[in-house]
Amino acid sequence: MELFRKDALVLKLKEITEKFPPWVSRLKWPGGILLATLVLAVIGYLIIIFGGSFVVDEKKLILDSKTTVETKDGQVIEEIYAKNRKAVPASKIPKHVKQSFVAIEDSRYYDHAGIDIQAIGRAVYRDIAAMKKVEGGSTITQQLAKNLFLTNDKTWMRKTKEMMAAIYLERHYSKDELLGKYLNQIYFGDGVYGIEAASRYYFNQDVSDLSVAQGALLAGLPKAPNSYSPFDHPGKAKERRDLVLQRMEDLGMIDINEMLKMQGSTLAVRKKQTQSDETWSNSYVDAVIKEAADKYQITRDELKRGGYRIIVEMDPAIQKVAYNKMKNGEYVPGSKGDVEGAFALVDTSNGALVAAVGGRDFKHGEINRTLRKHQPGSTIKPLAVYGPALMENAFVPYSLLVDEPKTYGSYQPENYDHQYDGTVSLYEALVESKNAPAVWLLNEIGIDTSKKYLKELDLPTEDKGLSIALGGLSNGYSPVQMAQAYSSIANQGKMQESYTIQRIMDRNGKIIHRHTSSEKQVFSTEVAWDLTEMLKTTVEDGTAVSGAYAKALAGKTGTQQHPTVKGKNKDVWFTGYTPEYACALWMGYDQSGKEYYLNGGSEYPTRLMKDILTDVDRVAGLSDAFSVPKGLKPLPKPVQLPSNISVTSEVNFGGLSLIKGTLKWTPASDKRIIYRVYRVENGQDVKIGEVTGEGEFALNVFSVFQNRTYYVVPVDPLTGKEGEPSNQTTLQFKL
Repeated sequence: MELFRKDALVLKLKEITEKFPPWVSRLKWPGGILLATLVLAVIGYLIIIFGGSFVVDEKKLILDSKTTVETKDGQVIEEIYAKNRKAVPASKIPKHVKQSFVAIEDSRYYDHAGIDIQAIGRAVYRDIAAMKKVEGGSTITQQLAKNLFLTNDKTWMRKTKEMMAAIYLERHYSKDELLGKYLNQIYFGDGVYGIEAASRYYFNQDVSDLSVAQGALLAGLPKAPNSYSPFDHPGKAKERRDLVLQRMEDLGMIDINEMLKMQGSTLAVRKKQTQSDETWSNSYVDAVIKEAADKYQITRDELKRGGYRIIVEMDPAIQKVAYNKMKNGEYVPGSKGDVEGAFALVDTSNGALVAAVGGRDFKHGEINRTLRKHQPGSTIKPLAVYGPALMENAFVPYSLLVDEPKTYGSYQPENYDHQYDGTVSLYEALVESKNAPAVWLLNEIGIDTSKKYLKELDLPTEDKGLSIALGGLSNGYSPVQMAQAYSSIANQGKMQESYTIQRIMDRNGKIIHRHTSSEKQVFSTEVAWDLTEMLKTTVEDGTAVSGAYAKALAGKTGTQQHPTVKGKNKDVWFTGYTPEYACALWMGYDQSGKEYYLNGGSEYPTRLMKDILTDVDRVAGLSDAFSVPKGLKPLPKPVQLPSNISVTSEVNFGGLSLIKGTLKWTPASDKRIIYRVYRVENGQDVKIGEVTGEGEFALNVFSVFQNRTYYVVPVDPLTGKEGEPSNQTTLQFKL
């Protein structure tokens, strides 16, 4: 049945065609070929028109753009990028700059729809005439498409895709948008991408400020950036620039007088110093990058391409001072060459990290030691022991602490000088950095109490032993952490999180992140002031006396003994604050082990810190004194009781009592000292009186027939502690 139908159809067609005129039959096959050709042409056209959507990747139209790290007043500190490009809106690029690129790259840019048939024909003709490829026919749009979506393969398929993408782009974007994307994308040599970065690199100015001649110079570079470099080949660069100016004149973009004047001008390039030439800011920017990732979830790779503006709290003048001092300052001597160091400076009013130096000569990619943890030694004592003890109301600065060698289980702390006073005031124990009283006090207030305050200071620890009092921690803390914690004492007991980033803006200028400050009251205002007074004395007369600094400074030294090399140190610190800034400076080795030890102590970071602050004072003007909080008074300094008091006695005649006695001694310069007078009587000592700040005591009526023996004991009026008794003297009447 099916065969019957086919045969019938064939017969019917034959019957119809036999009725056609003879000439129609002769055109049957050519017509078919023509029809097929037309169909294929339409299909090809549709593929070219609509196939571009398969070539174009819209995500790649968003160009990688470098991130800038800037101060609050707009000074660019560093740039972060994989490609040195700063994308700018097309509207920011001057008209004459756009014209210069159009003139030299694609003079019919505003007349074609992505493909310039005339240019292609001219290029093919010249290639055939020269028997080699001498001219390209690609439009600016085609170049943009190739650079963004395709490879440089010289194949018909790649060229077809390029045309498809160019037509697609022209149908979906305006000419100005495409020209702007092209100018932001192209390579200008020396690792510079895009017109804005090129303008800054070659002329050290924004693209919006480029002159016609400067724009022409940049327009001449993309064809062969290395060959036309104005720094390496100024002669060729000038020839190329002048050619661009000639093309602009040919196209009526400038008149002949302008052209001649500009062709007669110099290149006027001015190379911008690259990041590799400067390292003073590297430590700080490294901390910024880490904060962006940890706090705002913006990775380093995203910063390299995202075009952000990060506004930071750095003070460049202070950062440079600290960098230079840390690079050239005196360091503690060590066993294995140069010892490393790290410095951090925090604004006491808001927690802002003002300066950070992560090593003697830190460069990107190295260990940022401002963020690396080390055992803090005795710098932890005000935070882990003395501050908490004062807060618990059982102790005051003049409370007496036990200063004796004591064993707590298997732990026996020792004073660094192996000298013990039996009892010592809390004030003196802090100033002299005594270990035995600190551990005794921690045992009294409890480890949990100490850890509670450390946690409030963002210094949590999993350690559970009394060695916390001396900074013997498993992990330790970084200089930034220590500066942040000490800033709470300077800020009347209020702790604020340290930070570098004030705000972050995206490539469109929209603020996407902003630092929000919050503070918590860790120590009371009174306790913070008491600590300040004690730490001031530590700098003036205690363990932090090394070096010289003329303004107000409170602080504490720290020395962590080496765990395996007896008599040597592993880490040394100075941590403290002025009224404006809290600071921390660590010295030590990056490596650990018995081969790496320090041959000196905390006097080295203390001196270097004071050197830094002296120079900071010159650029920032630091305060002469700490302000006493309202309602409080200055804390009296400790009393130093005299020893070896020599007392003499004498008999006097006259007055209402014809016979008197007098005890005399040389009083100490501190007029606060109380001198108690005791009489030895029947094997017992009887207090008969006292004087304050004087060296004489009058004895009234006594029997001339009985000798009496006396001695004097100095007393600390702040603690009530008695000092060493004087010699005994006997008052007797002689005829």
